[in-house]
Amino acid sequence: MSGLTLPVMPDIEVTPTRPVRPPQSAILGTYARVPLTLVGGQGSELIADDGRRYLDFTSGIAVNALGYGDPGLQAVLQDAASGLVHVSNLFRSEPAESLAEWLVAHSFASRVFFCNSGAEANEGAFKFARRWARGVGGSAKHEIVALRGSFHGRLFASLAATDRPRYRAPFRPLAGGVTIVERDLEHLAQIITAETTAALIIEPVQGEGGVRVFDAGFLRELRSLTKERRVALILDEIQCGLGRTGWLFAYERAGIEPDLLTLAKPLAGGLPMGAVLLTDEIAAAIEPGDHGTTFGGGPLVATVARYVVTRLADASLLESVRQHGTWIHQELGRLTAEVPHVRGFRGMGLIWGIDVAMRASQVVDAARELGLLVLTAGDHTVRLLPPLTVTRAELARGLDTLRTVLS
Repeated sequence: MSGLTLPVMPDIEVTPTRPVRPPQSAILGTYARVPLTLVGGQGSELIADDGRRYLDFTSGIAVNALGYGDPGLQAVLQDAASGLVHVSNLFRSEPAESLAEWLVAHSFASRVFFCNSGAEANEGAFKFARRWARGVGGSAKHEIVALRGSFHGRLFASLAATDRPRYRAPFRPLAGGVTIVERDLEHLAQIITAETTAALIIEPVQGEGGVRVFDAGFLRELRSLTKERRVALILDEIQCGLGRTGWLFAYERAGIEPDLLTLAKPLAGGLPMGAVLLTDEIAAAIEPGDHGTTFGGGPLVATVARYVVTRLADASLLESVRQHGTWIHQELGRLTAEVPHVRGFRGMGLIWGIDVAMRASQVVDAARELGLLVLTAGDHTVRLLPPLTVTRAELARGLDTLRTVLS
């Protein structure tokens, strides 16, 4: 396998083909699944049904921040399962109240709305921002602005804010009043107006869009612009939040505070959960019946999430993520200098993108053959999202495998 070579593929337009669904699968083919069945995991490794172990640099797409088989997570999950699993949101439950209080105490927010996924969180944030904006500027103030390269979900409003023409085209017309603009301050200053713009949504680190880290100064300028024009700033930290950058929340790096923040992925340790964090001003505009959820904030998932966020907020864990990020930056610098197929890299903490000359999917397939699981973030970007509990030795092993694939 050490002699593995990958051809450089030209940048050509190709017509996507519909993946063939395996005849034995009854699952709808919305994912082109690889021929790998996973049955277990330990630490930073996943175990296939044939017993082979894979070093996991995907973390379930930034979900499994604590890796696999975490004893504390397993104990909390078992304890939670012995109590109430679900109760209607017509009533209060202690786990949801406790989790919301924790999130408020550790963030800018005054209120929290729980749901079941990141896309739901962004849809809720759009509604909350528009409800607030209507009170500020009337019905004309309703536009949502997103940025080039963004990914905010695949529901109708979140898809309208997602810069993926191939994802969007089959489902038009999407939700109206949503515009995607360039990542340029001068252009944004022309587009965002006090009269018509309700909210601007941005990922501090664009994950699906190539792992593009927005400069702290850029984020501060956006915060200043949105405050000046009474536009709600929504930060989508679904992939980059909760410790992934080395800060509990990615906005802390820029020294700003948003009006709304969306979370999901690692929030409940692999159980389905999303959240919208809101300021008092935004929350004051919301009335009973304006939004809802059947399962959001249920006792079982909220109990598990309370444990997870406490672990992810640990100062020593966050420091280790920052130190790992510094080390990865140095190693990827060497890789870029020494391997012609590597064009560049971006990232921080434990979220990184590596630009390659060939199709990123080729690298993903070849790495998997060598026992390493990585992701794509566009046609020519390989994405690394290891668990936040990964060790330096595991990081070194993963980067050595990538070097073998790319050399």
